[in-house]
Amino acid sequence: MRLHPPVRVAEFRAAGWWGVPTWDRLFRDRTAERPDAVALVDPPDKAAHLDAEALRLTWAELDAYVDDLACRLLAHGVGRGTVVGVQLPNSAELAAVYLAVHRLGGAVAPFPVQHREHELGTLGAVAGLSAFVTATRVGKRAAAAAAREVYGDEVTVLAFGPARDLPDGVASLDRGDAVGPDELARHISRFTADPGECVTVCWTSGTEATPKGVPRCPDDWSPMALGSVDEAGLTGDDVLLNPFPMVNMAGIGGMFVPWLMTGATLVQHHPFDAGVFFEQIAKERVTYTVVPPALLSTVLAHPALPEGALGTLRVVGSGSAPLTEAMTVGWADRFGIEVLNFFGSNEGASLVAGPVTVPGHRDRAHYFPRFGSPTHTWRNRASHGMRTRLVDLATGAEVTAPDTPGELRIKGPGVFSGYLPVPGRPDAFAEAFDDDGWFRTGDLFAYAADAAGDPRYLRYVDRAKDIVVRGGMNISAAELEGHLAGHPGVAECAVVGVPDPVLGERACAVVVPAPGADPPDLAGLVGYLREIGIATYKLPERLETVDALPRNPVGKVAKAELRARFAAPAEDDSAPAVPPEEAP
Repeated sequence: MRLHPPVRVAEFRAAGWWGVPTWDRLFRDRTAERPDAVALVDPPDKAAHLDAEALRLTWAELDAYVDDLACRLLAHGVGRGTVVGVQLPNSAELAAVYLAVHRLGGAVAPFPVQHREHELGTLGAVAGLSAFVTATRVGKRAAAAAAREVYGDEVTVLAFGPARDLPDGVASLDRGDAVGPDELARHISRFTADPGECVTVCWTSGTEATPKGVPRCPDDWSPMALGSVDEAGLTGDDVLLNPFPMVNMAGIGGMFVPWLMTGATLVQHHPFDAGVFFEQIAKERVTYTVVPPALLSTVLAHPALPEGALGTLRVVGSGSAPLTEAMTVGWADRFGIEVLNFFGSNEGASLVAGPVTVPGHRDRAHYFPRFGSPTHTWRNRASHGMRTRLVDLATGAEVTAPDTPGELRIKGPGVFSGYLPVPGRPDAFAEAFDDDGWFRTGDLFAYAADAAGDPRYLRYVDRAKDIVVRGGMNISAAELEGHLAGHPGVAECAVVGVPDPVLGERACAVVVPAPGADPPDLAGLVGYLREIGIATYKLPERLETVDALPRNPVGKVAKAELRARFAAPAEDDSAPAVPPEEAP
């Protein structure tokens, strides 16, 4: 299934942005170049999550494994145009399924391992699955049995794991039916893979609504991957440690595709375990990884780290929440490690601040390169062909002045073609693009100028839906979260709006206390923020302390859940209102 209209394909290929090698071509090229180099390494605790041995495969061994898996999938009807659902933790099997299905001419629809029967059934129907790949168990959950219960005979369910543990109606991917190599070769010879054809159907995070299906092809994955390759300076000599689920833009565009592009070693990790993670960094001599912002802070808070804990690590990426100067400066000063600040989405937003685009470590916590700037070009190839604009949501006018928030809208070779249609709702996503074809990201940014006055940077403000409106004044949850993250008693935090009969909303800070620290109180947090000097109306007026923030399957804070949880007034709702003389 080709995703983009011919006019766009012709334009972007003529410019050299599209017409990239297919994933199978990249994989075969890497195998030919370095057959005996280590390609893929399983996590050492794999047995706790899958009934399968931990693998360490060279490129040649992985190629043979992919061929064997393709023969088994082909025997069960997977082929050209097939959409295969996949639910596996990061593992050699997950990477091999991607490559085998693509080799057969199909596409994968990966599901986070946290998804259950409701999501599998609802989203599987949207994707049009004809097969589903999982394991006898994923963690403690009988994943194959659950999938069989959801799909019945309508979708072929296949699973890794001991055949004796497979429920009736589930086929084994470790043994059993398989076509011969000659039949596989004949199947592949019958078509020519095109980089404009769908290879993945990922799902939006679902923090505010039901997840939406995002189809993507090698052509529009490539610009996203180049952002990581160029900013981190990745080559075939690198070792990539992947702790983010390989089901969306972070795991696929940030790790899987860069791995295929460079021929580096991919070390899998999932679910996150700090002890295993740092063990892998040391043992595998990892040079690049990605972590959530909270881990950056946690590591910096340790007065001493075990010898070799960060080993050969030279670059670490982070995102999904605002970074602080303490993180970007602290890691550079203390460890000599560059921190990359990522902002991205499955739909194609792809901004990365690092040594290539934003060299200053302090600036990197606040600014992203304005890809598509009319006054500046960028050496990071993710910028090629990308266009950005800011639009005032109240008036619809384009924002041109610095420091004026507007919704980020994007065009370019990394932008997806549109959400998968939902049965019975043909116009469900009609407003995803504006009348001029710009994708509406739903994220508020402002232009920021460099020292010479050139507004070549973007400063993240917040999600358009994540603004607390207090008495007609907009409060950015992300801004408050960024400030609160610097408080020594705060490990993690989220700010949400809670109903107020007079002001409409008030800002509620939901805080996870830092280990070993006294839990902060509201007066202490407000005093800390006053010292920073932020406007009084932005101060939080309610504090809730929790053991952990609720997160969706890809790690984003579930703000809707927090709003619902704290919608009712607190029993002791004695939060200090902003004094009238200080109100706006």
